[in-house]
Amino acid sequence: MKGVILAGGLGTRLRPLTLITNKHLLPIYDQPMIFYPIQTLVMAGIKDILIVVGGPHAGHFMRVLKNGKDLGIKHLEFAYQEGEGGIAAALSLAEDFADNNPITFILGDNTTDADIGPSVAKFKYGSVAFLKKVPDPQRYGVPVFDPKDKNKILRIEEKPKKPKSAYASTGLYIFDNQCFEFIRNGTPSARGELEITDVQNQYISQGTLKWELLKGFWTDAGKFESLFAANQYWARMRGIKT
Repeated sequence: MKGVILAGGLGTRLRPLTLITNKHLLPIYDQPMIFYPIQTLVMAGIKDILIVVGGPHAGHFMRVLKNGKDLGIKHLEFAYQEGEGGIAAALSLAEDFADNNPITFILGDNTTDADIGPSVAKFKYGSVAFLKKVPDPQRYGVPVFDPKDKNKILRIEEKPKKPKSAYASTGLYIFDNQCFEFIRNGTPSARGELEITDVQNQYISQGTLKWELLKGFWTDAGKFESLFAANQYWARMRGIKT
């Protein structure tokens, strides 16, 4: 299986820090943010990786990552996303790279110590949504569970004002190659973006979306509060008292 990391965008919620460099190159304790999703993929046995970059600081990734060998990457590629367009639009740039194979897709501001290797190894078709219980689900795609069957997801709602569960669809997904067709089927949301939840909902309609609870620590680092929480956690993991 191949891996795709989304590391584009302008990082406006982290300004003025992101006036200096891309958000995903900001430090989380002793490593650039982008190292953490790379480590998640490599730990799962995924060593062919495409990183989707964008914005005015895209070239900075080359200086930091080089060819990726020091991080355990066997083959590293980059794709450039012009403008914003949404997560699904960024994923669409990976179609040629995927080469009809399934992919594990992770957002570049996600940090987790979960081992998704077993999920990757047993994956056959459809999609896997990794969920996490969070205090602020309205920031994320939120699964709506069937009241008659709590193991069944009826749909995933994008950033709902009144979340119907306390779970977030984390920025970590496994998709078979059909995801690219689903992206082409999508239409921009009210935000003007192609939403990844629309892709997930097409898998749900088809009956091929599975879900798992993500074990261990997980947070995005897309705003100052969560960036600080990520720094605290990984500093403690390195034995630093905070």
